[in-house]
Amino acid sequence: MGANEDQEMELEALRSIYEGDESFRELSPVSFQYRIGENGDPKAFLIEISWTETYPQTPPIISMNAFFNNTISSDVKQSILAKLQEAVEVHLGTAMTYTLFEYAKDNKEQFMENHHPVHSATSISNIISAETPNTAPSSKKKDKKEQLSKAQKRKLADKTDHKGELPRGWNWVDVVKHVSIFEISFTFFSSLAPQF
Repeated sequence: MGANEDQEMELEALRSIYEGDESFRELSPVSFQYRIGENGDPKAFLIEISWTETYPQTPPIISMNAFFNNTISSDVKQSILAKLQEAVEVHLGTAMTYTLFEYAKDNKEQFMENHHPVHSATSISNIISAETPNTAPSSKKKDKKEQLSKAQKRKLADKTDHKGELPRGWNWVDVVKHVSIFEISFTFFSSLAPQF
């Protein structure tokens, strides 16, 4: 069988095995994620496996770069990836995605024994500064609010009450002016109308 046929068969098998499993996610027909552990578990992690064109004759690409793993130290991630690579070498030439996910589930405690959560604020700021160093200054310019002059602020303050709200009826039409204009126009037009 060719690589594409093997991939198609494995894809069908994965879809049927993990149907309804909230931990499994198919990103594309050749890329999958699996969450090892329950949501809220501090030792939970996410593995992403992507198939190359010649998979399973060549190893898949295994990654732990998902945002879900931002509290896991890079040493622990490297340790997990190294153990998964050992399993890949054993199963090279066969469908192994399910096997790798199950291997990770079975050895979760061993994989995470040296895990000490990294503060997410520092890792997020490091990720942001490492990935987008040039985009941060330009975004500040876009978010800048329009500045009002002192006269504009004074005028706005005069229109509003102590809560910053406009008084009730501020946009109402002056009824007296309209009534008087109506009377004038009525008398004018009635004088133009023919008398019977």
